[in-house]
Order: sequence, then C-alpha cells, then structure tokens
Amino acid sequence: NFWQMGDTGPCGPCTEIHFYMGAGEPDLSTFGDEPTADGTGWVEIWNNVFMQFDRQEDGALAPLPAPSVDTGMGLERLACVLQGVVSNYDTDLLRPVVDLASQICGKPYGGTLGADDVAMRVIADHARATAFMMSEGIFPGNDKRSYVLRRVMRRAIRQSHQLGIERLFFHEAVLKVVDILGDAYPQLVERRALLEDLTKQEEERFRRTLGQGLELMAKNERWLERDGQKLLPGEVAADLYSTYGFPFDLQEVIGREQGFGVDQAGYEAAMELHKEASRSDEAVGDQAVEGVYHELAEELPATEFLGYEQEQATSRLAAIIHDGGRVTRLEPGQEGQLVTNATPFYAESGGQVGDRGVILAGEARFVVSDTQKPRDGLFVHVGKLEGAPLEVGAEVRLEVDHDSRTRTRRNHSATHLLHWALRTVLGEQAMQKGSLVGPDRLRFDYAGSRPLEADELVRIEDLVNAKILENAPIETEVLPMDDAKKRGAIGIFDEKYGDVVRMLTMTHDSIELCGGTHAARTGDIGLFKIVSESGLAAGVRRVEAQTGTGAMKVMRQMERELAETGALLKAKRGETTDRVQKLLETNKSLQKEIEQLQKKLVSGLTTDLTADAKQVDGVTFLGTTVELTDGKALRELADQLRDKLAPAVILLGADAGGKALLACSVSKELVGRFHAGNLVKEAAEIVGGGGGGRPDFAQAGGKDPSKLGEAIATVYRAAGA
Repeated sequence: NFWQMGDTGPCGPCTEIHFYMGAGEPDLSTFGDEPTADGTGWVEIWNNVFMQFDRQEDGALAPLPAPSVDTGMGLERLACVLQGVVSNYDTDLLRPVVDLASQICGKPYGGTLGADDVAMRVIADHARATAFMMSEGIFPGNDKRSYVLRRVMRRAIRQSHQLGIERLFFHEAVLKVVDILGDAYPQLVERRALLEDLTKQEEERFRRTLGQGLELMAKNERWLERDGQKLLPGEVAADLYSTYGFPFDLQEVIGREQGFGVDQAGYEAAMELHKEASRSDEAVGDQAVEGVYHELAEELPATEFLGYEQEQATSRLAAIIHDGGRVTRLEPGQEGQLVTNATPFYAESGGQVGDRGVILAGEARFVVSDTQKPRDGLFVHVGKLEGAPLEVGAEVRLEVDHDSRTRTRRNHSATHLLHWALRTVLGEQAMQKGSLVGPDRLRFDYAGSRPLEADELVRIEDLVNAKILENAPIETEVLPMDDAKKRGAIGIFDEKYGDVVRMLTMTHDSIELCGGTHAARTGDIGLFKIVSESGLAAGVRRVEAQTGTGAMKVMRQMERELAETGALLKAKRGETTDRVQKLLETNKSLQKEIEQLQKKLVSGLTTDLTADAKQVDGVTFLGTTVELTDGKALRELADQLRDKLAPAVILLGADAGGKALLACSVSKELVGRFHAGNLVKEAAEIVGGGGGGRPDFAQAGGKDPSKLGEAIATVYRAAGA
C-alpha cells in the first residue's frame, strides 16, 4: 500500500499487517473489511511505512534527503488478536469495567452501537483516563488540564445517569481500573484512596449540578416550544454557565437529545461581555508594561543573579520603568521598577516571594518592596525612590533586607521538610500542588481529599521538628536533570525545568528540585508550628505554618489565650480542660431543663390561646405573640394549635432577646388557599427581616420585635376578618 499524512508532506510505500479474525481458513474475498461483532473479517495490527518521498503541492514526489522507516503497531489491537476478541472493549483491559456498568444498571452489554452499549464503553474508557490523569497529579478543576479531566469525568457520569444509575458509581469504575492495571502501574495502587475520594466528590458535585441543569434545560425547552424556536439563545446559555455552573458542552448534548441547538457564537459573545465587565482599568497599563518587558528582555543581557552567595552587591543601573514606560530618570517620590546588570535580590518564583531591601546611589535611596521576573533572565526591582534623582547608567549598591531574607530562608527550608513529612504520614499521593514562602509565613498545598486528623497534625509537626533538632546541613547542587532524577529528586508536577537543575538535599529523606534560597542547616529553622489546615479546592488541601520567632509568637499567643481562659474559669494550670468539660455538662443539663419548661409552657399556652382564635368560613385563624425565646418551642406551639383548631391557619410571634421570631403553620387541607411561606414572608418584612418555607409551615426572623403585633395581624387580613 502507499501511506501519506495529507495532501502534501512525507510519504511512501508501506507494508500493512492484517490478521484474519474469522474461524477456519482466511476468506481473502473479505480482505480489508473491519471485523464484525461475530468475529469475521480482518483487523490491521501493524503498518511499516518506508518514508522516502515528499509530496509536493502539484502532486509530484520529491525524494526525502533522509529516508526512514516509520513503524506503528496497535497495542490494544494486538491484545484483541491474542485474546480472540474483535473490540478493544472486549479485552481484559476494559471488559471488566464494561461488565461492572452492565451489572449496576441491570442492562446486558451486546457490543452494538446502541445508546446503552455506547454509554458503557464511554464509562470504561473515561474511567481509565480518569485513573491515570489523577495518578499523575491532575485533579478536576476549571483550568487547563484540570478542566479537561472534569469534562471527561462528567461525560462518563452523565452516561451512567443515562443508563439509569442513580447512585454514586463512577468511583467504582475507576477502582476497577486500578484492580486491572495496578500491577503494571503501581502509582495507581499507591493513590487508590485519593482516586476514590476525589471521584466521589466530583460525582456528588456534578450530580447536583446535573439535576439542577436538567430542570433548567427543561424549562428552556418548554419556552422554545411555546415560541416555535429551535435554538437556545447564547445569552441564556451563558447565564446557565455563569450563574448555575452548567457547562456549555453539556447544554449542547442535552439540547441535541431534546431536538434543539444552542447558539455557540452568541454564548461566546455573552461570555466575552462578562469578562470585559470584570476586567479592571489596569489592563491597559499592564499591556503597556508587558511591551516594555519584552523590549528589555530582547535588548539587555540576562540579569546575573548573585543571591545564592551574597546579599549585597554593586552593579550598573540598566533601565528604569515608570508609569508603564521606559524613562532615563526617576525623581524622588516616584514609584518605579529598576533593572540592573546583576543583583543579589531573589525574584519571585517557585512559590518564594521576591526579596525586599534598598538600592543606593549617593543621596538616592530606592526602597525595594518586591522583586519580580516578568521574563526569563529579566529581574525588576519594584519600589519607590527617596532622597535624590536616579538615572540610567548610574553605579548602584544593592542591599537585600537581611532579616527578611533570613526568615524567608527558614520558611522555605521548612516547606521542604513539611512536604517530606506529609508524604511520610499520608503516603506518596500527598504531592505538592503549590506553595507560598515569605518572611512572615509559609503555606503548602498538597493533594488530599480529607482534613488532617489531630494525631496526624501532631506527627507531622514532630517529624519536622525532629529534623530541625538534627541540625543537618542543607546542601545544594547544580547538575543535569537526568542525574537528579537518578538520585531520587522530586519536583513540582506543573513546574518547567531545564536540562540543568538545582537540587536541594535536606538529610537523605528530602531531595527536591528547587531554585529558591535556603537556610544553611536544618537547625537554623529553629521551630516549626502548624497554624491551620483547610480545604482549598477539590482534591487540594492547604497547610499554613510558622517557623523560628514566628512560631514562638504563635505559641505565646496560645499560652496567653489558655491563661486567660483559665482565669475566667478560675482554674489553675492543668485544670482548664476539666473545668470546661464540667461547664459543658452543666450547660447541657440546663438546656434540657429549659426545653422541658418550654414544653410545659407550650402545653399551657395551647389551652390559653384558643380564646383569641377567629372563625371565618369554617377555618380558624389565630395570630398572637407569646413569651417564648426558642424557635423550636415556637414551632411546636404553632403545630399544636393548628392540630387542635384544625382546619386552621396559625401565625405566632415572639421576642427572643431583642430579635423577632415568627412561625406560621397551615393545615394541609388548606395549603391550596393559604401558603405558610408567603404569609410569614409578608409578616417578616414588617419586623425588618425575612424568611419563608413550605406551604404548610414556615419560619422567619426580624430585627424589630416592637412591630410583632402589626406583623401577626397579617393572618387576619389574609382571612378577610
């Protein structure tokens, strides 16, 4: 045969290898036919292309200067041949996942092009993609690869919904992939728990979105039918996404199934208007300075970074940026950005903030508040000039803020130890997802689906502080990337590394790629204290911590709060916990007494209040204020009065410590005429509040209890009494 990739370009004769999938002797008359479901026909498993020509635009074949052989073999097709099946989905790589979907939905799989069979195949394929993407540190989100994964997962989840699977299921399909391929890909097994948790969370989130979205799409479908339209307007589609989070591609799929389209051009235009409305006026200035950065990066040699060895240096001022443009002179009081030929200032990157300090030239003093690197090799010092003018070409003295740099070094080194400790306690799946290291704090984002337990937090702190006490040297080394990998160095998944990297070793347990500044020894960190642990996004947790004197301040604050609490409880050191426990028990006991008294009061009030009721057309209406301070008791009283006076409409009000409480209860046979939610909403507006609820019961609150009498009178207006 002859193979070519397009109308023009490399091409050449090829040798195709086909395998006959039928029984008995090969039927040459069917050669070239794809195999059918019953296994007859041929399947191409290999192709060797002898690349020797370059197809020209006029169709002529010009010889390639360097001929080659391009060989391509279909791995899954070969598996089909070896296992005697005709589809990739029937191999032992995917069929168990297909069978799982079939078992759960209760529908047989026939290997056809029917909607149910296609749905099962989509689930199997997408479960495999999900397992591998997550095992590589990509989690569902709204940006780039994370959004691709989210779309893959949501398509599979929707297919399970189409099959009638109402419960959470997709995580089971993903775990089946782990069972099948875990021996060959151990990272799947290592991150099994993480895959399960994140898949469950995404499915729960999407099923909520899907339910709401289907309801909204159904409303729009009825609207389109009423107006005889076949295209959902773009602004409606944009609102479904921006307000309800219902993605455009899913709108298209559902619309196609229901027989109408979605205006993509209108959607994109509406979304662009949303973006333009949210852009700040700074965008124009940003565009201007970006052009300056590009110009400087092309014109100037790369800034020489001296900050690993020194914190002070002398250099030449190469450029000044002010108000988004290049200038040759900066006046005192003006803010700007300075570029020098060399600098000891670290520019923000890799999670570490830029250095602060001063740049001096005679009487001129430029106070550096930040250092950035907007282009590779271009360091800019951001700040404000004091004292005297400063001109391009001047010789300047650059001095990094020593205290700020030292505290940043401590925090950065502690961040690496924290990463190691998290992986030690939680497993290798606790991969770094981001970090921020500055002089005042550190924060570390990692892959995790659940909050850290108290004993885990203690263990992580203990591990880090044990390494600090070892006072081991912190060593850095510049070496080829391949050598660093061989020595076990780990890096951040999203970070881009060159062929030569900087490797940081903090004891034999922590070896990472890092370009930041660090302490000389682990003991320089002093002390490590976690101050918070929280969820950041789906599958991402955040730990914030302090080191050195910052950690000491945190602990002193905790001691001070504990001492103040002890003083309030009149407890000696060591007795505070017992006192708090006893206080909670006493409070619980008193709360029960209050509830019992409220019930007795409710029982008595039920009898006393019936005299205030009014009868209108066979319905009892009652609106009154009562001396109750508990919303639950107010509800019980309203329900008891409703049952005693049925059929009835009850509206009660109470002053709960300066706040108005309202409760409305309506007999079920009356909800077609009187809606409790609407009644209580009208009353709540009078007392300066809001609320609502079901047709048969609703509650509300307000800020002005002095108007409760006027508010409850609304029930009699509703009755026409």
